[in-house]
Amino acid sequence: MKIRLSENQTVGQFAVQYPAFRATLEQQGIDYCCGGKRTLQSAAKEAGLTLEQLESIVNQAAGRLENQDDSGQNWSQADLEDLADHIESRHHTYLKENLPRLGKLLQDVLRAHADRHGRLLSELSDRFAELENELVPHLAKEEQILFPYIRQIQQHRSRGQTPPPMHCGTVENPILQMEYEHDHAGQALLRMRQLTSDYRLPGDACAKFRALYEGLQELESDLHEHIHLENNILFPRAIALEKGTTDQQDLR
Repeated sequence: MKIRLSENQTVGQFAVQYPAFRATLEQQGIDYCCGGKRTLQSAAKEAGLTLEQLESIVNQAAGRLENQDDSGQNWSQADLEDLADHIESRHHTYLKENLPRLGKLLQDVLRAHADRHGRLLSELSDRFAELENELVPHLAKEEQILFPYIRQIQQHRSRGQTPPPMHCGTVENPILQMEYEHDHAGQALLRMRQLTSDYRLPGDACAKFRALYEGLQELESDLHEHIHLENNILFPRAIALEKGTTDQQDLR
């Protein structure tokens, strides 16, 4: 079946509807997490494509996926408690394990290559520190404040009850702050990619240098998926459930 792209459809809506094609968007330089509220038409234009060209690329990817069994987990209909649990166990755990590891690896590479690549690696170290300093308290706020309340909303609605009011008003208030911090993290990832010329290794790169760039690209990919699940699925559904509706089109 041919996939049709609508000029008014947002990138986030497309990524929710067709989770198997998130990698295709990334390959075209289209941000589906922090940039999920843009229309497909405007995102395609920023990537140097027409909407028709993007549609063709998506359908070519669809053809390659036809014979594959796993087209990607679709979380759009999952229980919110299950989705929050998945984000914590998969993506929060990933960050807690890999941010310290990559930080140490970056310092090792900086010491080893300071004579020839010191300026690049020092700036990369600064950008990585900004990202880490943003994410560590961000995860704590989600785990200690936001996610427990989202689970509470789900539990009350499943019993036919109205959830108790949140101490900061509505769930939308902390969500707006989390989305703001997501935007900051997305900008930090973009600056790191630009600084490294899309993670192109220098000719004298050692094995640790290669491992660093591969690790940072994996971090970027995991964080894109992480932010997508929150911005485009968990957060809008939590807002809708708190309001007593399941229609995401009515949000905000």
